[in-house]
Amino acid sequence: MKHQLYREQQLNCDIEIAWEFFSSPYNLAQITPKEMGFVVHTDVGNQAIFEGMEIEYTVSPLLKIPLKWRTKITEVTFQKSFTDFQEKGPYKLWNHFHEFILNKEGVLMKDTVDYELPFGFLGDITHALLVKKKLESIFDFRFKVLEQKFNK
Repeated sequence: MKHQLYREQQLNCDIEIAWEFFSSPYNLAQITPKEMGFVVHTDVGNQAIFEGMEIEYTVSPLLKIPLKWRTKITEVTFQKSFTDFQEKGPYKLWNHFHEFILNKEGVLMKDTVDYELPFGFLGDITHALLVKKKLESIFDFRFKVLEQKFNK
């Protein structure tokens, strides 16, 4: 079964700062809980995000078991939005749309994640028991870190 996680957060900064931060895969580790063991393996240097960019990570979401994860940037609209799509990883489907909307307070950031677990009904049970709460806690952590970084 497909699921969706949606979050939004007001950032008190200009679009250039928001875009620079969120479009760098290296900053993902800063907004991911340490216990997730999130490591970026792809060396993208200072390269700007682009359609077709592939990024490889290791993440340990449960029981500290490391999983390889590869995403591909499938859409980029400069300083407005980008989408990362899982090519290889723990989900049957992972499509994360990041949107940045300029407003008088700064930038409204929106995250829409469409995802599905593998293994049919077993995946649905795992989602209900573990994954939904885990994803919500990861995005709650992100919210707190971003509040401190952008909204002090």
